[in-house]
Amino acid sequence: MNEVAHADIWRTLRTLTPARIALGRSGSALTTDEVLRFGLAHARARDAVHVALDVAQLQRDLGGAGFDSVRVHSAAADRVQYLLRPDLGRRLGAGDRELLQTASMNAADAVDVCLVLADGLSACAVQRHALPVLQAFRALAQGRWTLAPVIIAEQGRVALGDEIGECLQASLVAVLIGERPGLSAPDSLGIYLTHDPRVGRTDAERNCLSNIRPEGLPYAEAARRLAWLVQEALRRQLTGVALKDETEPTGGDGAVDGEGESSVSALKFSGSPEHRM
Repeated sequence: MNEVAHADIWRTLRTLTPARIALGRSGSALTTDEVLRFGLAHARARDAVHVALDVAQLQRDLGGAGFDSVRVHSAAADRVQYLLRPDLGRRLGAGDRELLQTASMNAADAVDVCLVLADGLSACAVQRHALPVLQAFRALAQGRWTLAPVIIAEQGRVALGDEIGECLQASLVAVLIGERPGLSAPDSLGIYLTHDPRVGRTDAERNCLSNIRPEGLPYAEAARRLAWLVQEALRRQLTGVALKDETEPTGGDGAVDGEGESSVSALKFSGSPEHRM
């Protein structure tokens, strides 16, 4: 009698990647356990898109770590509208522009970097990973750049950072945002850095660090790469396709040297993972 379930001779490959490879088969179909795993991964991805950001908890966590924060909302009234109207997620809601402009006028120093936390398409990514990245980046930024209070943006997309940075008159805006979840990563965090932020900037004018999470790009390495990008963006007065990766890998200790010779993966493209829906 022939075996119903065929042996998976490539099983060891699965230890090398989270991609869905070497799944095996039962007859002409996937095995039951693989069908169940796919269903679970799909459910987690759907949940990541719809779950709400716990802003109150995030503010408590930020405050406990010594970060001041300001809460704003995009023009999208709720999650349903946010998903159906991407354009509304790229603009500030009524009153929040004036709030930020007032804060900018009252600020004592010019802002080098504005840090924005936006729920994007995976609020759990921001909830889990944003604070450790901010803490690692702050350690590298102290004494070098002026940081604005952290802006928490609900129902926000990448381009919302342009208007926020414009209101605060920041030289750079870095948007930490939950990227569109996949079947292997429902909580991937991305960072999008834009020089001279203002409404109308394009994706080609941004640099991106993607897949930030313990199973992907580690927190310390993401912070180190962001610090290198900030350093070079301020020196060259640009971001995007004109800012190339000119670094070498390091041992992963998170250090950025004075000459800017550190590892950075600056992805430049139009149609970023967060934007494509």
